[in-house]
Amino acid sequence: MTQTPKAPVGAGQSPAPQLPSVGRRAWIVLAMLSFVYILNFLCRLLPTILAKPIEDSLHLSDGQFGLVTGFYFAVFYTFISIPVGYLADRTSRSKVLACACAIWSGATMACGFAVGYAQFAISYIVVGFGEAGGVPPSYAIISDYFPPGRRGMALGLYNLGLPIGVALAVAFGASIAAAFGWQLAFQALGALGIIAVIGVLVVVKEPLRGGLDPASAKPAKKSGFWETLRNFFSQRALVLVALGGGTTQIITYGAGNFTILFLMREKGMTFQEVALYYALLVGIVMSFGLFVAGRSVDVFSRRWKQAYGLVPALALTISLPFYIGFVWAPAWPLALAFLSACMFLNYFYLPAAITLVQQEVRPDQRVMSGALLLLVMNFMGIGLGPTFVGAVSDHFRAIAFHNSLQIAMFALVPCYILAILFFLWLSRVLRRESRTIGEKVQ
Repeated sequence: MTQTPKAPVGAGQSPAPQLPSVGRRAWIVLAMLSFVYILNFLCRLLPTILAKPIEDSLHLSDGQFGLVTGFYFAVFYTFISIPVGYLADRTSRSKVLACACAIWSGATMACGFAVGYAQFAISYIVVGFGEAGGVPPSYAIISDYFPPGRRGMALGLYNLGLPIGVALAVAFGASIAAAFGWQLAFQALGALGIIAVIGVLVVVKEPLRGGLDPASAKPAKKSGFWETLRNFFSQRALVLVALGGGTTQIITYGAGNFTILFLMREKGMTFQEVALYYALLVGIVMSFGLFVAGRSVDVFSRRWKQAYGLVPALALTISLPFYIGFVWAPAWPLALAFLSACMFLNYFYLPAAITLVQQEVRPDQRVMSGALLLLVMNFMGIGLGPTFVGAVSDHFRAIAFHNSLQIAMFALVPCYILAILFFLWLSRVLRRESRTIGEKVQ
């Protein structure tokens, strides 16, 4: 086999670094982790898809529903992720993931047997407890299967589990609920998750920690809990990307947890229309947006490190007028048209935030650092977003506003502006860091 001759390297030049090849095994593992992530989001978001029949059956208000799917869930989901991340950094990440999947799947089944508010709330809180061990170990496993320069793409593909999970939750949940009732949807999904545990144990083999990283990134000894904690919060860039992502998630979770209820109650959609049109919208548009976001991070961050902040800031700036149009639209077809642009643009922050954290910390700190990122983002997003929207809606509904959810959705507009400012601040910090490194090299 003939080889293409290499161009000579001139004086003062060095050959471009060759990235390690990505083998078939890495793609199989990525596919399995993505499948589990899809189940993760299916279990997490099913209540938001079935909000109307759940509220009607269990006699919940918007405020109660917002607390269960928001603050109560977030407290356990975010804070449990820290000890779980610390444990996974020192043990088998794949086994931690399998155990977590078993817990959240069993709790999802329990939601389907709930007959009152307390039973449903406790079961859904346990879902959050289990899901705390799902995502951070997966981030670290992917980072040890894919080399620097390709992690943005791999993590972007992994995060396609978000829109696919939402789309399947909409199509599956709405269809099952319309035909058999909302309880069966939870029971069937939980059973599928138990089966997936076996797939994780068989397919996802524990990779060498930091095996694809430069030798300089590999520590002589494992970091302690407090060392990792201090390292994360002492880096201004990591704190800013977490705050920017968290503020963005106040929008995505605050609006997202009530979108279907909003479309059905105030825009006139039916369950059948939700199962078809909304599911297709989420599955296609959000997936394409996350893929483009992941590729953008890889491409632009190679030349400008500040792209980790500029790319999300630009996407959110473009998205803002479309979000206002979505909330204002008088009927659901026009609302969905505006919403499609928001779904494409609102998640550009996610691959940027995840990739930046995985790149900036040592391999033995990746799981816990990923958990710290999710703690800040999800406690802000899941904890505050739905809780805030539900409380605002209850307030205006109590004083006879028929469009209380619309008012609550409009109340999220300032979060767009705050998130944009955080990401612009991040880009400025990263630009300064790049200049400092360049001056030291010279």
